[in-house]
Amino acid sequence: MYMVAKEIVEKLLSFADIHIDGHRPWDIQVHDDRLYDRVLSKQSLGLGEAYMESWWDCESLDVLFTKLLDAKLDQKIKTHPQLAFQIFLHRLINHQTRDRSKKSVQHHYDLGNRLFHAMLDPSMNYSCAFWEQATTLEEAQRDKMELICQKLQLAPGMRLLDIGCGWGGLAKYAAQNYGVDVLGITLSIEQKKWIEGHCHNLPVEVHLLDYRDLQGSFDRIVSVGMFEHVGYKNYTKLMHTAFKNLKEDGLFLLHTIGTNATKKAGDPWINKYIFPQGMLPSIAQIGQALEPYFVMEDWHNFGAYYDHTLMAWHQNFNAHWNDLKTQYDETFRRMWNYYLLSCAGLFRSRQIQLWQIVLSKNGVKGGYRCRYTKEACLATSSM
Repeated sequence: MYMVAKEIVEKLLSFADIHIDGHRPWDIQVHDDRLYDRVLSKQSLGLGEAYMESWWDCESLDVLFTKLLDAKLDQKIKTHPQLAFQIFLHRLINHQTRDRSKKSVQHHYDLGNRLFHAMLDPSMNYSCAFWEQATTLEEAQRDKMELICQKLQLAPGMRLLDIGCGWGGLAKYAAQNYGVDVLGITLSIEQKKWIEGHCHNLPVEVHLLDYRDLQGSFDRIVSVGMFEHVGYKNYTKLMHTAFKNLKEDGLFLLHTIGTNATKKAGDPWINKYIFPQGMLPSIAQIGQALEPYFVMEDWHNFGAYYDHTLMAWHQNFNAHWNDLKTQYDETFRRMWNYYLLSCAGLFRSRQIQLWQIVLSKNGVKGGYRCRYTKEACLATSSM
């Protein structure tokens, strides 16, 4: 049975120019022959768990995953009955109840501020940076925040709602540089504490609140890197929530990872170890959700920049590992590197995207216009 499994895996890998125990950076070094059966039976979950347990290694995981995805090996591995049943259950069950949403967020974002402080830029932005004119992670994240502020056409005195505000980097930037009052909502206790400690002299409030319980009136609404946690059964609910809390002449900017094809289940390994109940929307799913409420003013794709962002996070994480290893073990290190590098491969292969979508209630009279200017970003950063 083992030889049959090994032969199947070797054949599949050959389509991607990947060799078992080869000498190139993207080749796989196998340390436990049980790997082959595990990969065939559990697919992506088995591959990821086997890496965490040191059953195999690869010098350049990001290149490995880029080659695997470019070869479309996932289409060559036929679905097993157990996996089909799991997908069927995903369709029947709404995984994003309020209780599940809170647990999912706390699973990941409450790992500890120390980890994210080591990995992220000083503003603690945990989403795709904008590398168009940037050379460092800090600069690229600042440019991303400036891009969002310019797209939202912020002005002093406006009230800005940040749904899923993270560690408050954007809220702080908008309050400091555009004179807006910001309300951020999060389900993470660690993030709330961080924001309260870093924005105490600014017009920034943060509430532990589920977006479905939100009530207010805002000139502008933004949501960065949160839509991926909503679940497809709740896409329309989030759009309705934004609609009812946005003023008639307001703008809503949605910043989200997206997938090329409509799916109703996330990757099993990512769901189990990184983002429980995480799910990437498609263009069709977003369009269907926003159609009853909004006019689409602008749709911007800069998914290729997420590859650069993830590689920068990977470099930072490993550069600080000697400090982090007192809190996290070797299995966590392998898991985290696998997460960062496999996702980098996904973006590099253009299998998934990063979208910024600007929405209005009634259509901007005369048309929506926004041309990003680096000069404005440089001016605000020097203030």
